[in-house]
Amino acid sequence: MFMGEYQHSLDSKGRLIVPAKFREDLGTDFVITRGLDGCLFGYPLTEWQHIQDNLKKLPLNKRNNRAFVRFLFADATQCNFDKQGRINIPKQLREHAKLTKKCVLVGVSNRFEIWDEAQWNEVTADTEENFDDIAENLIDFGL
Repeated sequence: MFMGEYQHSLDSKGRLIVPAKFREDLGTDFVITRGLDGCLFGYPLTEWQHIQDNLKKLPLNKRNNRAFVRFLFADATQCNFDKQGRINIPKQLREHAKLTKKCVLVGVSNRFEIWDEAQWNEVTADTEENFDDIAENLIDFGL
């Protein structure tokens, strides 16, 4: 399970340190892809396989299904770590998440997310401001 928030810097070559705790949970190979809300998603291969299996079940005759699968898979890339625990984030993924030097890695249960620090601060402020309303809507799910 991924949890916690970590700040790291993206270097000039597009490399980013992944926290040691995340590296333990990811194993040697994992997938990074475009995420929702302007971030990147990172998945262990077992979780990525589970997502892939579920997406294969979507009917292809639905336009939104095709669009979502394309969006998720088009820039997905299999990653591994260098000796310093860094990953190289491809340019198109850095552009999608508007990553600058300061990044935030956030554990979110079965995945982790990579955010540009400024964008993360905006999302967090908005969520904090609306947290009571968000929580009220989740009460029906036993949370």
